[in-house]
Amino acid sequence: MKKLSILIVAMLFVFQPLLKAGEGMWLPFLIERLNYQDMQEKGLQLTPDEIYSVNHSSLKDAVVVFGGGCTGEVVSEKGLVLTNHHCGYSYIQEHSSVENDYLTDGFWAEDFDEELPNPGLKAKFLVRIEDVSDTINARLSDSMTESERNRTIRKIGNKLEKEATKDTYYDASVRSFFKGNEFYLFVYKTYKDVRLVGAPPSSIGKFGGDTDNWMWPRHTGDFSVFRIYASPDGEPTEYSEDNVPLKPDHHFPISLNGVDKGDFSMIMGYPGGTQRYLTSHGVKQAIKKKNPTIVNIRDEKLDIMKKAMDASEEIRIKYATKYAHTANYYKYFKGQTKGLKNLNVAKKKEKIEKDFRNWVAQEAERKEKYGDALENIKKGYQIREQALISNIYISEAIFRGSDILGFALKNMNSLHKALKADSSDKFISKEVEKIKQGLDDHFKNYHAPLDQKLLGKMLEMYYHNVPKFQHPELLEEYNNKFNGDFHKAAEYIFEKSALDNKEELVDLLEKPRERKIRKDKAFELVKAFYNKYRQIRKDNSMAEKLLSKGYRNFVAGLREMNPDKKYYPNANFTMRVTYGTVQGYSPEDAVDYLYYTTLEGVMEKEDPNDDEFVVPKKLKELYKNKNYGRYGENGTMRVCFLNNLDITGGNSGSPVIDGKGHLTGIAFDGNWEAMSGDIAFEPELQRTISVDVRYVLFIIDKFAGADRLIDEMDIVQNKSKAELKSKKPNCE
Repeated sequence: MKKLSILIVAMLFVFQPLLKAGEGMWLPFLIERLNYQDMQEKGLQLTPDEIYSVNHSSLKDAVVVFGGGCTGEVVSEKGLVLTNHHCGYSYIQEHSSVENDYLTDGFWAEDFDEELPNPGLKAKFLVRIEDVSDTINARLSDSMTESERNRTIRKIGNKLEKEATKDTYYDASVRSFFKGNEFYLFVYKTYKDVRLVGAPPSSIGKFGGDTDNWMWPRHTGDFSVFRIYASPDGEPTEYSEDNVPLKPDHHFPISLNGVDKGDFSMIMGYPGGTQRYLTSHGVKQAIKKKNPTIVNIRDEKLDIMKKAMDASEEIRIKYATKYAHTANYYKYFKGQTKGLKNLNVAKKKEKIEKDFRNWVAQEAERKEKYGDALENIKKGYQIREQALISNIYISEAIFRGSDILGFALKNMNSLHKALKADSSDKFISKEVEKIKQGLDDHFKNYHAPLDQKLLGKMLEMYYHNVPKFQHPELLEEYNNKFNGDFHKAAEYIFEKSALDNKEELVDLLEKPRERKIRKDKAFELVKAFYNKYRQIRKDNSMAEKLLSKGYRNFVAGLREMNPDKKYYPNANFTMRVTYGTVQGYSPEDAVDYLYYTTLEGVMEKEDPNDDEFVVPKKLKELYKNKNYGRYGENGTMRVCFLNNLDITGGNSGSPVIDGKGHLTGIAFDGNWEAMSGDIAFEPELQRTISVDVRYVLFIIDKFAGADRLIDEMDIVQNKSKAELKSKKPNCE
């Protein structure tokens, strides 16, 4: 499960007679009412108050939003944080160079002074959740248009956020649930000084690479180590040499007991988004249009990057993060399409819709309230399809295709607006300074010849795959000027732009002029696409209004139709708890997967001629000598394990917790056979893949020799598995 951006918009919904094993992403403050008895029966030994409390420390106080799209957990009284290697990857890459290649060699700070700052990296703690549904819904009415409704929600939400954060270090966010039927206020405390402490080499942290991504059996030590720093009085502040390690309200003890099949297992984290409530129309559109288009674009981007990275160590390091982010969801969308087809998800959704229509038809009041819900959704998808391909291409191939266009849109647009509006010198200077502050980081990871190839290919693909009436006029001009050769067009654009060269760009910014920026060929091109994008969205705005209203009423109707069922809300990168048990699975006839892997599997996969399967010499020596210390089990070193918990992107780095509240692993992925799981949970197939925390400790201790980190963690060894199980409460 990689980053995600957070960029998947969806809803989460359950429509079965009973909740399936492991299914559900539950708001932690509702556990006592909805889940506690079931959790006890599965082996939980904590009280609801020990999981989530606003009055005293609880497990929630050791779980953080890590960066912009992952989860992390605090594991010491000195603010030490564990998360995934792929969550820390971009920060490891930022500190890497050909001379200090931390991606290849790993990094371990020998003392606090060597821990590396990461500008922009934040760790966010949840303070509390408040149900503000009554406050907001009291101001809404069915007579409102969707635009009026959204404006009202934003206005009230902003007021509630300001009230919750006044005279505090807090920040807050009001989020909608069940597609705009309920609303909750989330209050956070955000720390802005998070430093890199340690990371294994990629041959451990990324072992298996793209080949093993989303696959089981898995043998990846997917972890990295950071530390949160605070001001001397313990409050959030920007980086300073005077800052001190944070003393958290809670941190996880780490269990050496391991896991057995059937053991209780729980994850707390920040799932980014799912589409469990997607109708059959959305499923069919994903299979036929959306997913194949994304895969085709990313396939070309990856091919261009890979060739350049293979030819140069410098480029390999520069583009490591960009390649990894692109590759992750390239494979995801391929797997999702396959899963949706194989599991007949569209037909299952059609059955839900049929049952809903039958229920609505039974009463006139229901027809009045919910009768047009599914029809609105159907019409919305029909209209959206007219712009679907162009929107995907503009997003994937233009705004996130070549860096020169992405940079122009993100950085130069606001400056151009200021110059065009004849803003004050002070305001313009402020805009210029914002751009200058990011130039070092941008050009550190930039290679103009590679970017030029990307631009040429992306323009070519857009021209041939998007309907002509959705082409910017400038694209047609370039086609005519260069006789359809968009690589020559890209060469021309780069020649006539200052945005691919740091020195030229600095010169432009010294005395910025509106005409000079407007005439810059890269800015001119991205502006043309941006204007076309806005026009297309405006022309198809009715689709979003129909879908918004249709889905809101569909969800409300289904919940009314099944008043005795427990519903969990859509994943939207807010804290959730999911729980179940440790389990293997059988994906197909005559295939039965064990629930854990061992270091022996790493050695079996070793291929010194394949970068994805290189095994470090020292790791081989430790394996040969069975030098596992207290982290091994019966002469083996376990690496990863499975449970049947319900996670998605954003859960990367989440703590896997046993019934006593001890850390047993770090979640990092899902399995290939259930790639459609964001749309339809499959209890027999869907599994979470986690790195065993004992393997994490083994690498830190025996491989890296970073015993100072081991010394500051609370490492616990329970008595025996039999004794542990005998203490589970009998709730029959």
